[in-house]
Amino acid sequence: MKPLADRIALVTGASRGIGRAIAVRLAQDGALVGVHYRAERDKAKETLDLIRLGGGDGFLIAADLAEPAGVSYLAAALLGELRTRRDPPKLDILVNNAGIDDRKSIEQVTEADFDRMLQINFKSPFFLIQKLLPVVADGGRIINISSIAARLSFPTMPVYAPVKAALSTLSRVLAVHLGPRGITVNAVHPGATSTDLNPAASDPQRSGAIRDTVALGRIAGPDDIAPVVAFLASREGGWITGETIEASGGQGL
Repeated sequence: MKPLADRIALVTGASRGIGRAIAVRLAQDGALVGVHYRAERDKAKETLDLIRLGGGDGFLIAADLAEPAGVSYLAAALLGELRTRRDPPKLDILVNNAGIDDRKSIEQVTEADFDRMLQINFKSPFFLIQKLLPVVADGGRIINISSIAARLSFPTMPVYAPVKAALSTLSRVLAVHLGPRGITVNAVHPGATSTDLNPAASDPQRSGAIRDTVALGRIAGPDDIAPVVAFLASREGGWITGETIEASGGQGL
């Protein structure tokens, strides 16, 4: 029996990078996975193809979380999918992974930059949790993908880092609030990871300085982060809640 057999999961921002790796891993562990994407349907379809190639299954679900109405649209679309699979509809695992990183110094940040970062990285996961709580199963899992930037100081992340720290704090608050329902809420802090979101970590020349700050001596790949999320989503992870799990290879120690 696979550890997540008969579970249904939603992973936001699952068309590429860490989100794709999480979606594929949860499916390998037996979950039926909702692969959320904003606009790149072809990339999301690649994720779904990888899931099916590994013997799993899932479905695509599109919504623009940069728009205020995006959360309501995503929640309604997911509810429609759940109704075709369960009566009453229930979601077991919610992974808030969708995010953006626009690196600028504080002098360069515009109000529009600030609002977009806040909308996608904090406001959308906040209200997605709120809207989905009625269908999150008792004993379910909420996992928020934050960042090591919430702990370290990067001068080009004056918005990204505080917003990610807010997501981690929200995880602790909700862990207490949802504890009576047996729902665990945790945050995962990836360190430098080779993805489209972090071009410096993906560049062989530019990444050397970053590697020097990592105790394990290398840059992470998305597949280094996905198993941490899979553990928190599993039954074995059921006694962990309100925690920040840093998956950084010891970066910045």
